[in-house]
Amino acid sequence: MSLLENIIAHSDLVTIGRSRAKEYQTKSVHPKLVEEGILEGWEVLNTGKSSVRLQRKKSTSSYFEDRVWTLLYRMQFEYLSGIGGARLLLDPKSPTGPKNQIDVIGLDSELALAIECKTSEKFAKRPQFQEELAKFANYRERISKAVNAQWPISHKRYTALLYFVSNINLTENDRDRAKQANVLLFDEKDLDYYETLVAHIGPAAKFQFFADMLPGKTIPGLEIKVPAVKTKMGKYNCYTFPISPEYLLKISYVSHRTKGKSSDVHTYQRMIKKGRLRQIREYISDHGIFPTNIVVNLDKKCIDFQRTKQENSSDESSASGTSGWLHLRPAFKSAWIIDGQHRLFAYSGHPLSKSGHLAVLAFEGIPPSVQAQLFVDINAKQKSVKPSLLQELFAELHWDSDSPNIRVQAIVSKAVQVLDAEKDSPLFGRIQTADAIKDSIRCISLTSVFRAITSSNFYIAKEQKGNVSEWGPLWAFSNDATLIRTVVLIKAWLAKLRDGSPEWWDLGAADGGGFAMNDSVTACINVLKSVFIHLDHAGRKLNELSNSELVDAISPYATAMAGYFGSLTVEERKRYRELRGVQGQTARTRRCQQAIRGTIAKFNPPGLDEFINSEREQTNLRAKAIIDRIEVSLKAFVIEELKAEFSTDENSWWQEGVPKSVRLEVSKRVESDDNKRGCREAYFDFIDYRTIVQNNWPVFQKLLGYGKKSDSKDKQTKWMVDINEWRNQVAHASSGVVLKIDTLSQLEAYEQWLNNQLVIIDSDSNDLAPDNTANE
Repeated sequence: MSLLENIIAHSDLVTIGRSRAKEYQTKSVHPKLVEEGILEGWEVLNTGKSSVRLQRKKSTSSYFEDRVWTLLYRMQFEYLSGIGGARLLLDPKSPTGPKNQIDVIGLDSELALAIECKTSEKFAKRPQFQEELAKFANYRERISKAVNAQWPISHKRYTALLYFVSNINLTENDRDRAKQANVLLFDEKDLDYYETLVAHIGPAAKFQFFADMLPGKTIPGLEIKVPAVKTKMGKYNCYTFPISPEYLLKISYVSHRTKGKSSDVHTYQRMIKKGRLRQIREYISDHGIFPTNIVVNLDKKCIDFQRTKQENSSDESSASGTSGWLHLRPAFKSAWIIDGQHRLFAYSGHPLSKSGHLAVLAFEGIPPSVQAQLFVDINAKQKSVKPSLLQELFAELHWDSDSPNIRVQAIVSKAVQVLDAEKDSPLFGRIQTADAIKDSIRCISLTSVFRAITSSNFYIAKEQKGNVSEWGPLWAFSNDATLIRTVVLIKAWLAKLRDGSPEWWDLGAADGGGFAMNDSVTACINVLKSVFIHLDHAGRKLNELSNSELVDAISPYATAMAGYFGSLTVEERKRYRELRGVQGQTARTRRCQQAIRGTIAKFNPPGLDEFINSEREQTNLRAKAIIDRIEVSLKAFVIEELKAEFSTDENSWWQEGVPKSVRLEVSKRVESDDNKRGCREAYFDFIDYRTIVQNNWPVFQKLLGYGKKSDSKDKQTKWMVDINEWRNQVAHASSGVVLKIDTLSQLEAYEQWLNNQLVIIDSDSNDLAPDNTANE
């Protein structure tokens, strides 16, 4: 009786393997059925004498499942589930009873792997995920018993349950439940990584895959004893010994920075280059030798050194090293490759991998930060390592630092990289890393976000003589927990702000953008700092709140700020983008804080009142300067046109062009001032020009009529009323009235329009219709 059905040996899967590796499915049909196939979404691939070959793109879920299955196939699992997945008998006592379908099963001598694949057309949460997870976790014991009964081996085989998800936003609770159920979670980025790895190094990628799933689990059947020399480098023990590439491939692990799990802090190697592997394979085939060691780190628990009798026991001999036998009891993820990954993986699938030998320099139990430093020291002067890589490796180099400040910086360095890598992050694919090409979307530097977060009091609120006396709101009392808390809070804050104007955010640095760029993101983080300070002064113990409680606490402030971003006009967005450097970041920060205060009146960060008062003064001063320029230009133009229109004598423009009501008021002003200004036109008020223009509308309409030509002259000259009103406000500081930024914007627009109109006159283009359409 088979408890687990539809499991096929790898050697019998060649045809299925070719089919499942393709993005399209194909079939041959009779020519009469072609039209029906086209209606069902098929398209003609080629036409034969008696049949037609059709193809159709696989559904998203089907192709994702095929990609996962193909990954295991290319890793050469000994057995795999066939088309339609495996079928698990739910009740062993009832052979004809119900069976459950499992998407992918892979069996090897070391591991039985059961995989469920879940996809979504749009990136979204999966409400039923925890229910599905619990059901899947219950199959573990039945799968293990079925595999051991049907495919028995002489040693223990591990059973692992794995979820591959694509375009699904897993919550923190989802991940916690999976961890509790011992179900591993991988996403499409993990799949991309392993597909690339297996394409480069072949079946050896399987052991990297195992290491990620079963770290620390003993690899059965691989205990060996090799001759070695034990020495000491610095404070660490190390061993030099020869070993076959085939053996080292099975126990090795490479810490690739491009691996899908961005939250892994122990990643320092760059991805393997296929071209370089090919060259090294050719060198191996020509019986080339490698005079330098492969540098690795071995887990202390997996080695045992037994010293042999030394022929010379003098101090000189012991200083040069101690010979003996090194017993290796390897476990998955126990031999980390620090340097030499290309030399090692070039042997993958090579005929000489079993008979060849590599020289190994193995350190004993050095921490990941020291491994990363060794990698940097070995490679720093090589062309392939960029200086910017050191910024990305800060976490790997300093994760275990004794200094709280340095440890915080390590956490922030990794948090920024996680924010760039995770699909539900507003910064997904936007951080400029060492290996990424800068473009209009990926335009935010890792350094700028790193600096913005570390310059705040998010982690260390107070410090005395190098010791932390009070922790900040994002510190969670362990590195891993603080990393998670940082990512959750920054994601939530920026996501809410982005939602205020998503189309603006999506533009990045492209034309019309400026929201999702360095200075803006820095300002947004600065505002979050001020929100934390405000909440703290209000008596909230922020570092005692859970992640979700803290998100809820900052949410109203983020909503208010999002409203500000959503309200900005195209012109205001442009001016926002033009605020550059430290002063620009400060101005952005203050204006966002001011917007929050408009909704939450008690929000009063230190320095905001001073900034608002200063801005008010500057706004009024700028407005007054613009109005003065407009008035000078308007006066010169109106008088000049009146004199040209009424040219009988030098006084006719005054008598015929200026309405009597204006002449009387101007005459009063001249008399009362004893004509100290020397000419009547110097005593016009700004609003007088509107009366003059309306009274001579045929003369002025084309050039001073603002708006649609079909509008009344009152409406087309209302711009003068607006300016006159603002002129009165800024002329009297004691009134306390401050022009708004959008008012200043409108003034600037009026000035630009008027200047354009006057240019038309100066260029003698009066025969052409003036361009007023911009205001229609």
